[in-house]
Amino acid sequence: MIIKFPAKKLGNLLALVTTASAVAFSSAANAEWKGWNIHNTDYPVTVALESFIKEADKVTNGRVNGRVYNGAVLGSQSDSIQMLQVGAIQFAGFSLGPMGDAVPEVNVVSLPFIFKNLDHMHRVMDGSVGDKLSKAMEKKGIMSLAWYDGGARSFYNTSKPIQTPADVKGEKFRVMNNELYVGMIEALGGNATPMAYSEVYQSLKTGVVDGAENNWPSYDSSNHYEVATYYSLTQHLIIPECLCVSVAAWNRLSPADQVLVKKAARDSSQLQRKLWAKRDEESRKKVLAAGVKFNEIKDKKAFSDAMKPVYAKAVQDNPSLKSFIEQIQSVD
Repeated sequence: MIIKFPAKKLGNLLALVTTASAVAFSSAANAEWKGWNIHNTDYPVTVALESFIKEADKVTNGRVNGRVYNGAVLGSQSDSIQMLQVGAIQFAGFSLGPMGDAVPEVNVVSLPFIFKNLDHMHRVMDGSVGDKLSKAMEKKGIMSLAWYDGGARSFYNTSKPIQTPADVKGEKFRVMNNELYVGMIEALGGNATPMAYSEVYQSLKTGVVDGAENNWPSYDSSNHYEVATYYSLTQHLIIPECLCVSVAAWNRLSPADQVLVKKAARDSSQLQRKLWAKRDEESRKKVLAAGVKFNEIKDKKAFSDAMKPVYAKAVQDNPSLKSFIEQIQSVD
């Protein structure tokens, strides 16, 4: 089932579908793929996506070629999910956070503390769980060719370090627009404020919110470290990203080209993870040198224990998550 969207957006998508169809008709021998990307030119995901389409072009002798459109110029991620479903674009680099609206099973990776650490996330997503999530996405017109690293999100705020769940009580924290993230803050006794990312800096500066949460590179590139000078390493959310393709575009490829394109995607994933690790360390050093007050929470049990109601509600709302949770937790 495709997500419903407003008439104005529908008109834009239909225009893109018409354009995509015209390209496919006029160039039947080649698959000219449009790629969506929210990040700017030097971001690890951007470099990896561009490497992918360049390699796909090379190994298929031009039968799969295309371009990555960076900076969300083709629309928001919710727009692009819809465009991928209807075949108006052919590939994208997505965070799995917003994907849950289209594919409810994917919400499992948005559960706080579902992954032990980044290495655990990689093992899970590169294994049978990742394959099953891609199968669930495939039913909605999208499939994952490879899993990218989205880093680990931690709390940062303006007034004090977060050492225990009690330090969150009464604090106003900006979260992404997802019921699971709202529940996460409320389970810690805080007040969750869903808000557009572009509004967070000013809201931190003026006290509309006391804090937010994100990974080191985003904390750095957004300049949030200038106004929220306490960074507490909770790593409560480790949300993978994917190199996703339109099932319609994928099915038009020959089996031989599918093998070649998938390998190009997997190779791009290894590149992205290396670049992400480097960028993560560079951002951490930069903000600490700027005077950010950093504390690491070595024992996160009190935080993870507080998430039991969040898990219970998630499973109640979507019983299919139960088996995914069990499978993820069984991976060493």
